[in-house]
Amino acid sequence: MLHAFCIVFNNFIYVSALYTQPTFIYFSQRINQHMQDLTHFFANRHFIETKPTGTYQPLQLGANIQFATQDNFDWDDAEIVIVGCGEQRGDADDAPFSHAPDAIREELYKMYAWHPAVKITDAGNILEGAGLGDSRAALRTVLHELQQAGKTVIVLGGSHDLTLQQYEAFKKSEKMINATVADMLIDLDESEAVTSSSFLMDMLTGQPNFVNHYSHIGFQSYYAHPRMLETLDKLRFDFYRLGKVREHFEDVEPVLRNSHLFSFDMSAIRYSDAPVNINGSPNGFTGDEACILTRYAGMGTNLSSFGIYGYHPQHDVHNMTAKLISQMIWYFIDGYLVRKAEAKLTDHDEFISFHVAFTENETIFLKSKRTNRWWMKLPNGSYVPCSYNDYLAASNDEIPERWLREQERLI
Repeated sequence: MLHAFCIVFNNFIYVSALYTQPTFIYFSQRINQHMQDLTHFFANRHFIETKPTGTYQPLQLGANIQFATQDNFDWDDAEIVIVGCGEQRGDADDAPFSHAPDAIREELYKMYAWHPAVKITDAGNILEGAGLGDSRAALRTVLHELQQAGKTVIVLGGSHDLTLQQYEAFKKSEKMINATVADMLIDLDESEAVTSSSFLMDMLTGQPNFVNHYSHIGFQSYYAHPRMLETLDKLRFDFYRLGKVREHFEDVEPVLRNSHLFSFDMSAIRYSDAPVNINGSPNGFTGDEACILTRYAGMGTNLSSFGIYGYHPQHDVHNMTAKLISQMIWYFIDGYLVRKAEAKLTDHDEFISFHVAFTENETIFLKSKRTNRWWMKLPNGSYVPCSYNDYLAASNDEIPERWLREQERLI
């Protein structure tokens, strides 16, 4: 059955049709013949317009990022697009709309631009909708249009349930994806409404479903229900507890290299490194480890949707967490530059091949001459990202765990 409801932004009424999930429909001009006009979904005033001319030095990011409000702005020039969404009603019904995205921009724009080859655009902030569903629908529409146009998007949240809008932007295109979340918790609570503690239930079990594979990085065992982990393991999803990741940090790089979507909850970082985590943990990733993860994400060939959530500027001591998030974004851009430099697997001259036999199996490992990253060949002929440790295990006549997991998912 078809239901319909209206969403109001800036005195414009947009009609949305609802089947099993809301699908946002609106009518406007095409931008550069690729994207619909998204102007009405954004706040009228951009953060950069609050800054006097000459605030930023020529080599700072604030002077090198394009802004959608500029007269000469051209979407075709954008590779990475920043979108802010301060919607927090997924945490609590009465939660105020957050100025977190602009607090992050305050620190991000001060950083120096070491990556002139990467074209970055800041589209501004999504307007607060009359209801939570309105804000979500607006964000979903913007992300879908940018995804369709081939852009890589950085979402500055907002509560962690907005991850679901990252996913639904792909779902709207009926595109199968691999999704990865970094969080100390596994947000699979059962509730009637979609919240920041239950959104994964809708994402992983909703029908039709377009999650090919799900990975969870940095959960803390004492906050995770053992039976829940057993159930998810039977679904062939991968979960990496905090201690496991820290033992061999480089082993999560292939996980992010193979992902299309990455969502980072700031609770994954220990309280001492992210003072906004008043409900967080004394344990977690350090600040530099968080930057390593986001750099890995930027390097991911398939990754086009990256969200950072759970930042509450009112609890930020000396803006330290805003500075950390800005550094995480800087490293994501740094990783993106590595991605641009990587050769295609079909360009055989750019890779070193290693033929390895282990436990009655034989395969090929490829090592990139440009980035030193590894891939391994599966029996079906496909190549999957792997780590140097996988190669070492196979060379020692052991079956790499990643090989086993990939094989299980092929059955």
